[in-house]
Amino acid sequence: MSDAPNAAPATPTLGEAFKYWLKLGFISFGGPAGQISMMHQELVEKRRWISEHRFLHALNYCMLLPGPEAIQLAIYISWLLHGVVGGIVAGVLFFLPAFVLLSVLAATYLAYGDVPLVAGIFYGIKPAVVAVVLFAAWRIGSKAIKNEVLGAIAALAFIGIFFFHIGFPWIVFAAGILGAIGGKFAPAKFKSGGGHGASSKQYGPALIDDDTPPPAHAKFSWRKLIITTAIFVAIWIAALMTLSESQTLFDMGEFFTKAAFLTLGGAYAVLPYVYQHAVEQTGWLTAAQMIDGLALGETTPGPLIMIVTWVGYMGAGLSGATVATFFTFLPSFLLILAGGPLVEATRGEIKFTAPLTAITAAVVGVIMNLAVFFAWHTFWPQATEAAPFGGPFEWLPVIIAFAAFIALWKYKVDIMKVIGACALLGLTLSFVR
Repeated sequence: MSDAPNAAPATPTLGEAFKYWLKLGFISFGGPAGQISMMHQELVEKRRWISEHRFLHALNYCMLLPGPEAIQLAIYISWLLHGVVGGIVAGVLFFLPAFVLLSVLAATYLAYGDVPLVAGIFYGIKPAVVAVVLFAAWRIGSKAIKNEVLGAIAALAFIGIFFFHIGFPWIVFAAGILGAIGGKFAPAKFKSGGGHGASSKQYGPALIDDDTPPPAHAKFSWRKLIITTAIFVAIWIAALMTLSESQTLFDMGEFFTKAAFLTLGGAYAVLPYVYQHAVEQTGWLTAAQMIDGLALGETTPGPLIMIVTWVGYMGAGLSGATVATFFTFLPSFLLILAGGPLVEATRGEIKFTAPLTAITAAVVGVIMNLAVFFAWHTFWPQATEAAPFGGPFEWLPVIIAFAAFIALWKYKVDIMKVIGACALLGLTLSFVR
């Protein structure tokens, strides 16, 4: 872009960063795809706190990890900017608004049995989510897919997960293998971001640019890795021991720790495990309550894995919600704050970056699958796998989704404004229908 700024922006204070991460916590709708798209638009394009290549490098690492990749990406970027304190601030603020909202909704649900006002709002938000995810696929795909090889990987990922129901971890593994092989035999096809300096040409210099060395706190050492890991293990043990007087809370702490490390491939990958344990084995909630909680979790801010807050509240009130949330997200902080320096140390080495570049391409296909999944359940709300087009077709959500996508893509309207307008429209329709 010819009007791109020539100077890197000033380093934001921790207070300025705090305001942004708090805002993101309230507007992070659309699941990981929408949340990552929001961060890219704000941090790469507008504020230029981090370059596109550094953003994608961090995202690729987060995609490999168990746990919600969007919150891990926020922790990573904030850790680069402001160290451990910055990472903790970003991570907590990312899920805190959703934790409060879901706890309030759970209490309301238990007291009154339904939330028709919220249902009306969600009627408008759901098609907006479809548009946000499609927009995220377009944005990330246009940046990450630079040649026909990466395009083929994205297409194969979509086919694998949509038609053959291949698990996301296997898709990540296969893409990583292809990237490792391709990086050795066709390195030009697997250079991340399509060439050094591409992001600077488009958006202007970034505070953490392509060639900016890692800050002192991000330099790798085995001593730092061991100490950081030991601190997190001590925190986990201490927190678990405080729950020993309540068998239910202790069991929740243990279970959600295990669930956190199994969340490879996003919340949908671990939901069957949570359902089996929380509904069928322990009876913390009923199947109907789980389904209602998932519907709320899909359309409230924060990562979809926040469904654990709902499950915890159903099983043991606010204490249960707190325990479930704490033990679910603690591993994410460990994986970023302990592993981040190692990731920074490998940046620029094709043998490490080529698999990550291939994984990013595969993720584009996975995001497209998610968009199709959301669209299917939004436009045919009564459809099932046995009858994929069963029940009435909802034409109004199609119009809302189309208008929302055009607003995002063509007119560059802020995502939160689009979601807000759709929510207001859904609320209005709930009164007139």
